[in-house]
Amino acid sequence: MKQKQKKNSLVVQIVIAVILGGIMGSIMPDFSNYFKVIGDLFLKLMQMSIPLLVLGQIVQAIGGIEAKELKKFGTQTLLIFGVSSLLASIWGVLAAYVFRPGEGVVINVDLENVIESKSLLWTDTLLGFFPSNIFDALSKGSIIQIIVFACFFGLALNRFMQRNPESQLFKTISDFNEVIMNIIRLVMTLAPIGVFCLIGSSISDLGTGIILPLVKYLVIYSAATIVFLIFWIIVVCAYCKIGFVPLIRNMRQISIVAIVTISSAVTLPIAIDDAKAKLGISKRITELVLPLGVSLNSNGSAMFMSITVVTIMQLYQIDFNLQTLVYLSIMATLVSLANAVVPGGGLVSLAIIVPQMGLPIESIAIFAGVEWFTGIIRTILNVNSDVYTAILVAAAADELDVSCYK
Repeated sequence: MKQKQKKNSLVVQIVIAVILGGIMGSIMPDFSNYFKVIGDLFLKLMQMSIPLLVLGQIVQAIGGIEAKELKKFGTQTLLIFGVSSLLASIWGVLAAYVFRPGEGVVINVDLENVIESKSLLWTDTLLGFFPSNIFDALSKGSIIQIIVFACFFGLALNRFMQRNPESQLFKTISDFNEVIMNIIRLVMTLAPIGVFCLIGSSISDLGTGIILPLVKYLVIYSAATIVFLIFWIIVVCAYCKIGFVPLIRNMRQISIVAIVTISSAVTLPIAIDDAKAKLGISKRITELVLPLGVSLNSNGSAMFMSITVVTIMQLYQIDFNLQTLVYLSIMATLVSLANAVVPGGGLVSLAIIVPQMGLPIESIAIFAGVEWFTGIIRTILNVNSDVYTAILVAAAADELDVSCYK
């Protein structure tokens, strides 16, 4: 009971920090640099353990599961990831095509601050999944490379433990993971201060003027995301036979942390804790699905790229046909695999996909000013869809405690 009250108290403190940060950033913009330093420090403290968390959780999840069940859960998880990301991309294209956020918008682009384009060959994407040195991948925080190594390590550990059941190696890894989680829990005690400073510095730097030309784009993108989240919730509630309101209530803390940190990776430890404690997902499915979802499931990123590219086409009055839109939907789904899992990753994704669609690279600069706002929308869909996937996989395996939703 005390632990539940403590978690609720943290949620309340974070919400208060968001409100106070917004007010402070508006009335005291000169202090934005001071806010930024503390906010960035909080993010760094969160991020410093994320590579080890992802590595350890996947190794433990794969290493401690039977081969038959691993194949079953892994196939289900990847199938849901792929289908949901493609649907999100298609939905983004439809929303932009129907409501036309780029029409009638006049924006002055600062060509001096144009973002450099990035080429994307399928061979580069494939090779980029595999690390040449795991320590290099860990130091750079390359999540997808860490995931690939962790899968190999977990499979090797699984075979090793079957042949050497008396070994304490698996227990040692489990204990190591618990220490990493404790580090993150310690850092989370600073969350209200960190969030206050992040919000304050962002509001101070951006103001409201930067978003006015793109209000229609942001409204349509937000509405499309909300509708897609409702679709997700309906599917999960219908399949798992759980309540609509309890599901939203139990995911409250996960959603708030995703919004204020704008990072799937930073939200991961909170999602892992709440998935087990509040959502009734079994430990092994939580620790397998959620870390994989950080890079391999990017509903929000896929939708962001598709709706933004169509908006750019409309801004430049470029004609597009059905074939172009289908190609865009598939391309956005694939590029979402290479999406950065830290704040600012949206611009990296646009720098990849915009040239691939034959659009002017300078168009990305238009959206740089609203990256913070689009990051919020993108991240909550990324994070929540990971959790919804875990709930579906757990329900299919009869490893979902439905009493948590009463």
